[in-house]
Amino acid sequence: MPSMRIGLALLLSVGTGLHARIAPLRAPLGAATTVVAEQARARTPDVHFVPTPTVIVDAMLKLANVKTNDVVYDLGSGDGRIVIAAAQKFGARGVGIELDPQLVSEANKKAQKAGVADKVTFLSTDLFRADISEATVVTLYLLPSINLRLQPKLMRELKPGTRIVSHRFDMGAWRPEQALIVHGVHVFLWTIPDKQTP
Repeated sequence: MPSMRIGLALLLSVGTGLHARIAPLRAPLGAATTVVAEQARARTPDVHFVPTPTVIVDAMLKLANVKTNDVVYDLGSGDGRIVIAAAQKFGARGVGIELDPQLVSEANKKAQKAGVADKVTFLSTDLFRADISEATVVTLYLLPSINLRLQPKLMRELKPGTRIVSHRFDMGAWRPEQALIVHGVHVFLWTIPDKQTP
């Protein structure tokens, strides 16, 4: 019976993408299903994908003054349109961070079709856990509450001079340097300041 329990735990681990070590195989079968349920809960998106219109995408990238030497990170990249546009129209490299693997797959197909698959990467991961330190430009179309939660990460991980552009929503007390209204929609720009020395 113990070997059957170990076999079932291993099957559960392989089937759900969990990378088990020897110790988790000793756990009761109920513990394995609890881990799976908690992982599923942890990966529920905070925001559902709403496409940014092309005119807003263009305005965001122009406001950020994107150049060929930039690395544009789109947090919550959906179908990849902002990162793809940055590569296509400005020659920048780009990284899309998106929790939904189906949208990541769609973004990769669109990048191939647009001829920029060598310049862009899409990662299926939680934007709060992603390493964004390489970015020189960050684009957002999230909710106000998520922008506020994200602000400490942006300040901590991004280099001074990195530009942040948000479609529609601001960041509370952090005043934008510039704000545009494009087709009735706000677009905001901030720049990461120099790090304060203690």
